[in-house]
Amino acid sequence: MIRTPIIVLLTTTALALGACVGGPASLGGEPPLTPTSRYQLQVEPDLDRIALAVHETGLSSAQGDAIQALVARYRSVDAVPLVIEAPAGNDPVALQRAYDVKSALAAWGVSPDRIMLVSYAAPDPRAPVVVGYQTVRAVVPRCGTTWGNLGRSGDNQSASNFGCAVSANLAAQIADPRDIQTPRAITPADAGRRTVVLDNYRTGKQTAAAAETLVTETAVSRAVN
Repeated sequence: MIRTPIIVLLTTTALALGACVGGPASLGGEPPLTPTSRYQLQVEPDLDRIALAVHETGLSSAQGDAIQALVARYRSVDAVPLVIEAPAGNDPVALQRAYDVKSALAAWGVSPDRIMLVSYAAPDPRAPVVVGYQTVRAVVPRCGTTWGNLGRSGDNQSASNFGCAVSANLAAQIADPRDIQTPRAITPADAGRRTVVLDNYRTGKQTAAAAETLVTETAVSRAVN
């Protein structure tokens, strides 16, 4: 009679622990092709746009700086048009500011055939002039929202969050998300240096560059001072 409560307690504890075991580490489902392909770097459509308030006196210096910064970002993706959106309503000041933006873009080196001027339905005829272009942004996965039991790996699959943090960090740090889609082109080879090496080889001279001398701490100190 005394052992019965102990047995019941142990049985209840075992059942409770069994309920906490949870699913496998991989959470089941269709396994990825490789463990590192569960979270692949991806991109999604995005817009890089700025809104410029309409002033009677023209574009402000701050707006000019914003346009210049936009053009600097646009130079890396100039395969798409740069669109200027003026508020509909035939407000002469807003329309003039839109043309001022177009002139500013051209002054900063944007080809006129890359600039489009359109109108958009605005609640106010003097709503801001919007200028921008279509681009892409890196998809940052959300890690740790669900977890399986890391101790259950009988299906021989990777854990459900394996590789998520690495992909999330890369997506947050990559300066140009277009590099995720297509690698950058290789820069041309240095033909002049190649010619020098080949000429030295043909004449029996040393082809390697001269070894650099180590800079001493005293030289570094003099250079810094």
